[in-house]
Amino acid sequence: MLPTEILHEILTKTFKFSEADINKYQKQANQKNKDLETWLVEDSEIIEETKLYESAAEKMSVPFVLLKGKEIKKSVLDVIPAPLAQTHQVIAFEKDKNNINLAMLDPRNIQTIEFIHRKTGLNPIVFLTTPTDIKDALHRYHADLESNVAIQRLSEPSKTSESDLQKVAEELPIINIVNSILEHAVYEGASDIHIEPSEKEVDVRYRVDGVLKNVMTLPKNVQNGIIARVKVLAKLKIDEHMKPQDGRMKMQLRDKKLSFRVSIIPVYDGEKIVMRILHEGQKPLSLDQLGFLPEPKKIVEKAIQKPHGMILVTGPTGSGKTTTLYSILGILNQPDVNISTIEDPIEYHVKGINQSQINPQIGFTFASGLRAFLRQDPDIIMVGEIRDKETAEIAIHAAMTGHLVLSTLHTNDAPTTLPRLIDMNVPPFLIAFTANIIIAQRLVRKICEYCKKEYHLEKNEIQELSRLFDNKKIQNLFLGQKIKLTAKEKNLENITFYHGKGCRRCDNTGYKGRLGIYEVMDIDAEMAKKINEKAEANEIKDLARKKGMITMMEDGLIKSKLGITTIEEVLRVTRD
Repeated sequence: MLPTEILHEILTKTFKFSEADINKYQKQANQKNKDLETWLVEDSEIIEETKLYESAAEKMSVPFVLLKGKEIKKSVLDVIPAPLAQTHQVIAFEKDKNNINLAMLDPRNIQTIEFIHRKTGLNPIVFLTTPTDIKDALHRYHADLESNVAIQRLSEPSKTSESDLQKVAEELPIINIVNSILEHAVYEGASDIHIEPSEKEVDVRYRVDGVLKNVMTLPKNVQNGIIARVKVLAKLKIDEHMKPQDGRMKMQLRDKKLSFRVSIIPVYDGEKIVMRILHEGQKPLSLDQLGFLPEPKKIVEKAIQKPHGMILVTGPTGSGKTTTLYSILGILNQPDVNISTIEDPIEYHVKGINQSQINPQIGFTFASGLRAFLRQDPDIIMVGEIRDKETAEIAIHAAMTGHLVLSTLHTNDAPTTLPRLIDMNVPPFLIAFTANIIIAQRLVRKICEYCKKEYHLEKNEIQELSRLFDNKKIQNLFLGQKIKLTAKEKNLENITFYHGKGCRRCDNTGYKGRLGIYEVMDIDAEMAKKINEKAEANEIKDLARKKGMITMMEDGLIKSKLGITTIEEVLRVTRD
């Protein structure tokens, strides 16, 4: 859709609509749950689409093009991968040795234009076109895919020979499809790629900012070729279809080195592939970039400067625990210290750190690896996860004997970490006198900076938040963080928060990127005494709160008020 301000100006200046006319049509559009442009062009047919977009092109100072009836060579169309064309509504329709002509709905999307320039090495010339023309052109991708992917329908995978699958995996169309899926996922900032077979087609989904979204649907007859191609790249058994397989592959995309952690499992309609995207050589984020507020950040910085003890990061799978540990290691990684890690799997390769991956099949577990590390003269040890009593005890004894130990646990918040370790039969006094700090965390999506706007909470949000915080508590929380509230913002319904309206840059989600919300619990002498007395999680939490600990919910509430994330996101990730 056209930006609101441009649409409004065209309606008043080109189509001579009065403000009363616009308000009337807007009201009609709202009643039908449509946006104004769709209502005027498609539903009521008051305005002709071509004339509207010709006027918009003039307003934006870009040329206008009609794609309908224009012959587009397949070699030109395929310059832009189908997922990229679909997501960003961009079509390549002509090119020569120096230039490439792009038809777009958002000529101001500099990021996409620059990406195409880098990918092709050609100078992009941008044209505005109509949504109908873009839609029609996108249909050509699927038609070409159906007609040009020259792959015969294979028999059941379990009955197909390895040589046949190897041949299919090397077909050029299959190579291009897989390359497009991988490349576009990286461009979109996806963390995971899901390739899911169903009865009649193959769905491709990306996880972007923690949320899965459909990006393309492929015909069923390319399924075996795609699976075979991924297996070849990840060095997996190409003719094994009944057992889960795990592998890894690498890819160079311009100046980026990428690894893909590949998992393949048998499902009803074939084999499902999930690939985790890992950026090799990526510099660890700073504590500020992770999203730590000033006071919790000071506590973390103080704890990691201690020469020994334990730093524990807790949270569910996918909450960013490993990223936090790598960021702490990035601060500690100096030439005068020996750092060793044992992980499952190694997610990032970091120069200056000795990294090992567990292999339970040969008896190399977290516990056995940790024992071996202690004979390697380490200063700092990172254990990917404490899963059992044996690993917990070795890690704690390492912390007691002069090593700084970093690890993760699966618990809901910081105070429940201590009872969890006690459940593993670790004596409370060992926990009390080795733990330096416990960080609990979740990841929330950040509001898109391009479409952020102020808003006030709706009734259901106020009700849910009121169950957790009263007005006075919220006022004190904001004042404690030096956030000024106006006289009007004395009640929850009047406090100004922020959310994203939705735009092309954020794929109309209102969110772009993620950061953490945290609960940082410092283990000082008073807290250690309480743990040693076998206190329950509630008692530990009460003491931590008394000493000034901000809960994850409160941390999220502060970031909502600061316009970093939304109340809705905070409630989503912290809801039990």
